[in-house]
Amino acid sequence: MDIRAGIFTTIILAVLAALLFFRVGIRSIQSARKLTFYRLRNQRMSGGWRMLVTGVLLLLFAAWLGRFGEPIAYRYFPPSPTASLTPSITPIPSITLSLTITLSPTITDTPSVTDTPSITPTPFIPPAIEALFESAVTPNPDAVFSPLQFSTVYENFECVAPSTSFVNPIQSMTACFSYNNIAPGVQWTALWYRDGELVKYDTHVWGDILGESTGGLGSSEWAPPPEMWQAGDYEVQIFVGHEWKVVGRFIVAGDPPTASPTTSPTLTASPTLTRTPSTTPTSSRTPVPTGTSTPTRTPRPTATSTATRTPRPPTSTP
Repeated sequence: MDIRAGIFTTIILAVLAALLFFRVGIRSIQSARKLTFYRLRNQRMSGGWRMLVTGVLLLLFAAWLGRFGEPIAYRYFPPSPTASLTPSITPIPSITLSLTITLSPTITDTPSVTDTPSITPTPFIPPAIEALFESAVTPNPDAVFSPLQFSTVYENFECVAPSTSFVNPIQSMTACFSYNNIAPGVQWTALWYRDGELVKYDTHVWGDILGESTGGLGSSEWAPPPEMWQAGDYEVQIFVGHEWKVVGRFIVAGDPPTASPTTSPTLTASPTLTRTPSTTPTSSRTPVPTGTSTPTRTPRPTATSTATRTPRPPTSTP
């Protein structure tokens, strides 16, 4: 291979290498935009830009070789008469092995965070609640319930401004629904859960309360102390007999009011200061007026007995 063929081969290799660096750099930048981790994204992005800059430098190097490479080479290596113009460029396709760099996008494992299991996938009645059942009436399989609505205001058998998200403080919560085809005398149950924990239950024989009929409007209310409305996910399950009919959920946010102000009446212990009336014994100083006993000294005028001496002078008259 002569100098001309060597420079020509070097130029081709530089151009191919530049194209390869361009491709790798662009793919690196594109894959960096899909990464969620800041440090990895910056590393991938900076690596891509370095590849692009390297490709630009290789193109400039190839242009410089095409313009000044051959004259400079002939200055130090004079041309020989035997010039072979058969360049062996066949090894160039081996550069395609560098495409194995595409293995880098293996960092796409982040979507594993999408595990959000439901609170109660299969509602059931706890055995402790089932032990309270009083009815032996078989439920009507055609009994239906509407979706539950939740509200903190309940008027005229309806929930006012129903919602699924509430903020503390909360006084009470009502689950409203409509129903139909409920057999009188069947066992009816409502279970209230907070984050999967049973916090309230209501079970009774249908028709025993407020003359419940086979169809109409119904509700289930929970009104614990305000401090029991902890933030979390709440769920209400309605059962007829052992079969659940409808499930509704709502969210409570914010910290509930603390019950510490109710402990302030313990300050009533301060009335123990009522012992200060025990200082009323200071009134025992009132016996000071017992100095009135000094009038008992008045008997001293008994010295008037000296008047008994008056008879003595008359006796001397004889």
